[in-house]
Amino acid sequence: MFQAWLGLGANLGDPVAQLERAFAQIAALPETRLIARSSLYRSDPVGPAGQPDYCNAVCQLETALSPEALLDAVLAIEVDNGRVRDGIRWAARLLDIDLLHVDGIIRDTKHLSLPHPHLHERNWVAVPLAEIAPQLVIPGIGAISALAERLGRAGLRRWAV
Repeated sequence: MFQAWLGLGANLGDPVAQLERAFAQIAALPETRLIARSSLYRSDPVGPAGQPDYCNAVCQLETALSPEALLDAVLAIEVDNGRVRDGIRWAARLLDIDLLHVDGIIRDTKHLSLPHPHLHERNWVAVPLAEIAPQLVIPGIGAISALAERLGRAGLRRWAV
């Protein structure tokens, strides 16, 4: 069994409902148990101008799925929830799920990079991760609590539900 952490985000439609539905689908994956999930956070959009704010969260899983199988499963959840990959980087989206880290595993392939190559740049990932796993240490990045503190909370606030 592996410990894995996912980042979720949405800024089209009903972002809160989409994240809730995605959490339920993640929890239903075979050989997988949802251990913890963060609060929902509102973050400023990155990318093309005029986008609505994002609703972001992270979760921790225990899974027997390989990192590649887990990534394929969460990409299928994105598609099931209306995600269309149109090639526009950081465009508005109904659902985005990133595989952030799998404990004890480093990958750098065309299909999968672990830990996530932008994790160290994103407070909308680091702050929720520090909320649910403050003792987590990620290879090449260090303690998630220190990363969250270093990145700060600019443009990030709790989502009022």
